[in-house]
Amino acid sequence: MARISRFLRAYVRRARKLRALLVVAPYRRALRHRVAASVEHEHTPLSHDYLTILDVGANRGQFALVAARRFPRASLICFEPQEGPRRTLERALSWHPRLRVAGVALAARSGNAVLHVTRADDSSSLLPTTELQIDTFPGTQVVGAMPVLTDRLDTLVPSTELMGPVLLKIDVQGTELDVLKGASGMLDRVDTILIECSFAELYAGQALADDVISLLHAHDFRLVSVVGPTMDRDGRVLQADLVFERSLS
Repeated sequence: MARISRFLRAYVRRARKLRALLVVAPYRRALRHRVAASVEHEHTPLSHDYLTILDVGANRGQFALVAARRFPRASLICFEPQEGPRRTLERALSWHPRLRVAGVALAARSGNAVLHVTRADDSSSLLPTTELQIDTFPGTQVVGAMPVLTDRLDTLVPSTELMGPVLLKIDVQGTELDVLKGASGMLDRVDTILIECSFAELYAGQALADDVISLLHAHDFRLVSVVGPTMDRDGRVLQADLVFERSLS
């Protein structure tokens, strides 16, 4: 019965998401490119009318589509090292007048690295997957590896180029802390950070949520919301999106 109940809940979630995708024209057009906008972020609490959005780990543009709809005045700068997803993003958002896409993996330093490519390419990472990741998210086993260039965010996007308010979204499958370290020179120009964090090791050697919270606290950000937690069978949170705002104090 428990398995049937989980199946029914998943079916209802998919049906609701499809309905939400079909009623919005840009989302409907993106489906032709096999891109399903992350409509769950339509209701993520983001408190400004952003003029710059940095989408780190953009994949095929799932979040970028939602960001473009919620904040139509914003410039959208996306970072995605995988060529296939990156080209799909460019097609799905070809109508956007202020879109910029960079084919680089953001990190704490510039150089070269190996990306572990998973069957579900939005789970690809600079870190190897763990058994917990594969068990929790079927289809995320590694199927290949590809060399990628890495660079710092504050090198690629100097703070002088940022028009505020600024939203920084990070979804990089385990290397969130390295991305933040590579953004240290421009974090004082960022107003809001939306970042996927793990509370258990889904990728080998990854930093966990408390490490991210500690670093951002040192940069005068405060945690204001926890969104869309994924839990294990015992009710423990494995992963969630965290929203940080710059402290005004």
